[in-house]
Amino acid sequence: MITLNGSKYRHCDGMTRRGFLTAGALGLSGLTLDQLLRAEAVAGIGSSNKAVINIHLDGGPPQMDTIDLKPNAPREIRGEFQPISTNLPGFMISELMPRTASIADRFVFIRSLIGSTGQHDAFQCQSGFSHNDMKSLGGRPAMGCVVNKLKHSPIDVAPLFVDMMQGRPLVRNSARAGFLGPVYKPFRPDMSQMFARELEDGMKQELAALGNNHTVSLALNKQLSAQRLGDRRHLLAGMDRLRREVDRSGMMEAMDHFSSQATEILISGKFANAIDLGKEDPRIVQRYTLENRTIVGRHVTSDHPVAPLKLLMARRLVEIGVRCVSVTFSDFDTHSDNFVRMRQMLPIIDFGFHALITDLEERGMLDDVSIVIWGEFGRTPTINSNGGRDHWPRVGPAMLAGGGMKTGQVIGSTDRQAGTATSRPVTYKDIFATLYHNLGINPFTTTITDPTGRPQYLLDSGHRIQEVA
Repeated sequence: MITLNGSKYRHCDGMTRRGFLTAGALGLSGLTLDQLLRAEAVAGIGSSNKAVINIHLDGGPPQMDTIDLKPNAPREIRGEFQPISTNLPGFMISELMPRTASIADRFVFIRSLIGSTGQHDAFQCQSGFSHNDMKSLGGRPAMGCVVNKLKHSPIDVAPLFVDMMQGRPLVRNSARAGFLGPVYKPFRPDMSQMFARELEDGMKQELAALGNNHTVSLALNKQLSAQRLGDRRHLLAGMDRLRREVDRSGMMEAMDHFSSQATEILISGKFANAIDLGKEDPRIVQRYTLENRTIVGRHVTSDHPVAPLKLLMARRLVEIGVRCVSVTFSDFDTHSDNFVRMRQMLPIIDFGFHALITDLEERGMLDDVSIVIWGEFGRTPTINSNGGRDHWPRVGPAMLAGGGMKTGQVIGSTDRQAGTATSRPVTYKDIFATLYHNLGINPFTTTITDPTGRPQYLLDSGHRIQEVA
């Protein structure tokens, strides 16, 4: 929890002291008055409440155990779970997802997601692109980083992109800014004390190699008042001016941006309050709280039953102005014990999806918040000798909700083994085209400039999913 001492009062022109501190910090960061005014005007373009919650099922969810069951297939393909009816006539999903089944009309179920690059991280689910695309220039940026670039304002009281992903996506920096540079990277709160996610030994080594600044601590010295924070920003800005002028790497600009942003975030307290679930109505917290039950054979890297609270935190972040929130549920990398692990994980996400959708709906937020649920690929139709399912980039499942989309639909189909899309294939870029559209951004006419000075469209292929328009 962030604590900041110092009173808030207004000057005669109506500007708060916090506003003066932030404006002063920004001025010393190189922004002239006219640049600040232009930045505020640009911020007005993005002042709507449109947002995206991107839910990544880390490891790749098994399509035939979730939303594309094949009850008539041989046992070595259909597995152990039975289909149950949903409130969409004729459509059935896994017996482990009864809450989702009860509100299926709020979802778009995509059974024909294709085009996976087969990479075992979340980058394609964050950007639509392969990690190799424009790699020599730093790679493509994640969607949230693009939104940060296009819509950020120096007076934001919250970062526009918050990455709450854990596990593999955190280690592999899946929500990276790519060629946009460090200025537009996501804000990553350290959630390890709230939501434990044990890493495999190899991932621990990878994370250690990234250094100690991969996430942001949300603790602030109680003796650091608003006055002292402003004074320190003033002093540091003066000392760094010469280095800023000669720097060409972008790191000084990034430091300015994050220092200014951190100042406003810390002073306003809105971000700290949003992630402090103790400030939420206990009845709502209970709504997202799954009964803690013991699952025999629970995998060490799998999320605990408290994980749906991540979605409550995501909703609270959207309410204060965050425009993109990424969340991970782990661990769907079920090379062994697939069915034991699905009995652990599917009830957790089923509970969380229901809580999030119904909560947003009751608050009148659902039409403004687009939700996408997916993984980096599907799983093999055939069960292996370890009782698991392996990687299957050929086809996978996805779900959409909210955002003013026409829900209550099932898009696409697969063969009798759930191994190949046989109708209406949908690509990752198709989904991103839809999400960008829901945010009011045309990805095929909007450009961002790469390090060579060339404009790059946000997407180079794909189409908005017309069925949801």
